[in-house]
Amino acid sequence: MPVGVLEAIKAYLHITWEDINTEINLTGMINRGMARLQSIAGVPLDFTVENDARALLFDYVRYANSQALEMFEKNFASELMALHIKSQVDAYIPDVII
Repeated sequence: MPVGVLEAIKAYLHITWEDINTEINLTGMINRGMARLQSIAGVPLDFTVENDARALLFDYVRYANSQALEMFEKNFASELMALHIKSQVDAYIPDVII
């Protein structure tokens, strides 16, 4: 897991206490979320910078933590499609300096 992601998600979820079981659960949710989002994007994603992938990961974990994960892809369908399209275009078109 990228450095700082667990701490950032704990802050996002307002989890201020230290508990090993909570951290184990969140780590699993984060890892599953990263895998799912990378599967949707079709390319490796960087979750350490503020971007759409990171925002979606935070919301994925929020839904998973609330036992509402079945609603995540429905509620974020347009954002997930945009992530997929942008990731595929970025992977297809190499960086060009104009």
